[in-house]
Amino acid sequence: MAREKKRRSHGRRSPLAAAALIGIGLVLSGGIYAGASAAVAATSEPTAADTALTAEDGQKLFQANCATCHGLDLQGTDDGPSLYGVGALAVEFQVSTGRMPLQMQGPQAEQKPVQFTEEQILAMADYVQSVAPGPDLPSDHILDGEGDLARGAELFRINCAMCHNVAAAGGALTQGKWAPDIQDTSALHIYAAMVTGPQNMPVFNNMNLTPEDKRDIISALLYQQEEQAPGGFNIGSLGPVAEGFFVWIFGIGGLVAITVWITAKSN
Repeated sequence: MAREKKRRSHGRRSPLAAAALIGIGLVLSGGIYAGASAAVAATSEPTAADTALTAEDGQKLFQANCATCHGLDLQGTDDGPSLYGVGALAVEFQVSTGRMPLQMQGPQAEQKPVQFTEEQILAMADYVQSVAPGPDLPSDHILDGEGDLARGAELFRINCAMCHNVAAAGGALTQGKWAPDIQDTSALHIYAAMVTGPQNMPVFNNMNLTPEDKRDIISALLYQQEEQAPGGFNIGSLGPVAEGFFVWIFGIGGLVAITVWITAKSN
């Protein structure tokens, strides 16, 4: 019996072995996930070289989905403007944000689910750029988020905050129009909006904002997107007046209600 007990003790695994294996598995899984996420993030901004489709493919897609309004030769029709001088950047912005093809005429093109793949969008952008050259996709330097944050925030407050709100939460304009929330907008689309001026937005050419100015603004907005609210709940970044009013009504009102309840109970 003593010999059998000794044999069993040699085959028993340490209780820490399972925990160690689980820990190693979690570390390996986390490392693989972090590496894959970094690789995806590094290639998330599209470039013309990313697409396997050609401008000829883009021409076919354009003729099937866009020519009804913009014309077979991009000359425009009664239902849509000419695309001469529009370029690849505006096409990428309008189609990849779901604004185009337009769902219906209205004060402003609404965003809807994107109808095309990234390759198809870039192919159409290449086609339009080849026929009607205009602003093209920017270099990685402009979108790297490494600009001057303080200067970018100041430029944003001066040039953009009156429509988009100082917290980039968007806001209402006149005649049923609005400035969209850009708290989750990508660096490429922030740049495209400044350069192409979609909807009611003015065009910020290099005379108004230099490429480095745009880089600083993009960097400040990207930093703002990643920064957590120091107070926890930001109440939609409505601003100090609205947030103070909210605290006054609900905070002070709650204290008054508790005081009344305590007084009633004591009586």
